[in-house]
Amino acid sequence: MPSHEIWEIVGWALACSVPVVVAGALIIRLARSWSLAVSMGALVLIPTLATFTGVLGASGFMVTETFERTAVVLVIVSVVTIPAAVMLARFQARRTVWEQEILDSERAAEQSRRQLVAFVSHDLRTPLAGIRAVSEAIADGLVPDDEIRSHAKHIEQESIRLSEMVDDLFEMSKINAGAIQPAFDKVALDEVVDDVMNAHRIAAERAGVVLTADLPAEPVRVVGSDRALVRVLSNLVANAIAHTPEGGRVALALGSDEECAWARVDDTGVGIDEADLPRVFDVSYRGSNGRVPREDSSLPSGSGLGLAIAAGLVQAHRGTLSARNLDTGARFEVRLPLAAD
Repeated sequence: MPSHEIWEIVGWALACSVPVVVAGALIIRLARSWSLAVSMGALVLIPTLATFTGVLGASGFMVTETFERTAVVLVIVSVVTIPAAVMLARFQARRTVWEQEILDSERAAEQSRRQLVAFVSHDLRTPLAGIRAVSEAIADGLVPDDEIRSHAKHIEQESIRLSEMVDDLFEMSKINAGAIQPAFDKVALDEVVDDVMNAHRIAAERAGVVLTADLPAEPVRVVGSDRALVRVLSNLVANAIAHTPEGGRVALALGSDEECAWARVDDTGVGIDEADLPRVFDVSYRGSNGRVPREDSSLPSGSGLGLAIAAGLVQAHRGTLSARNLDTGARFEVRLPLAAD
């Protein structure tokens, strides 16, 4: 074949195929709302169409036997490659989403760990400093004999506070690591409320706060761990007592609707600053409205991680925990899936 015929074929092939490629590129660029699967199908179809038009142009726009064979091959290739491209695109899309979710989870866990370390370094210093100061004063003979008992009681209280912090930090570390796997037992929430009331009745009385419970006539049952759910409601009640002044009320109510079971802890305390509501369950949360001062230093003060731990345990039970202000005080509401009959 003479060289000028070869160049003529090349020219016709390019003249017919290049516009198809350019048009396809523009369409894909403009159609950004397409899914990855559709885009991959188009990416396979465009070269096939470009090849088809190039062969048609090179044949002088004549349907020859060679062109027919080529067209059949291109159709077969399209039938095989386009579905394969779509399936690969869907797989790649899912893998991209999984990788992004893992990356986001790792970033969130790292941020949570940093916040936890900062929290620990700040909050553990206070009881440790108190224990050290009192111990050194006793060891140096600076404390009169009649005051040693009261100072020893202070050391005991600070030690209990430290122990509670360590327990909370251990629980928080398990939550951050995703290691909380509640038992799939059928739990009666009214029994959980009874345990919580028994645990906090004395502390409420000493704080001058009236603690009440409102239970339905029929038991409300969910699936999960009774120990973990006692911890959740106990943390919420302790938080409510800590933020309710003397003479106030903390009410724990239980019920259910068509979708789930709910437990509410209402208080007549200082409420939550509206700017703090989105962050109230964060590990690093330190609200603008602090705890109510108590003359009785033996009352539990908590580690400051109670709400974060409650939120993590509720999430592990596939439930939700929310907070909002009432006309007086605040409401924390736990919602959990009902157990099947």
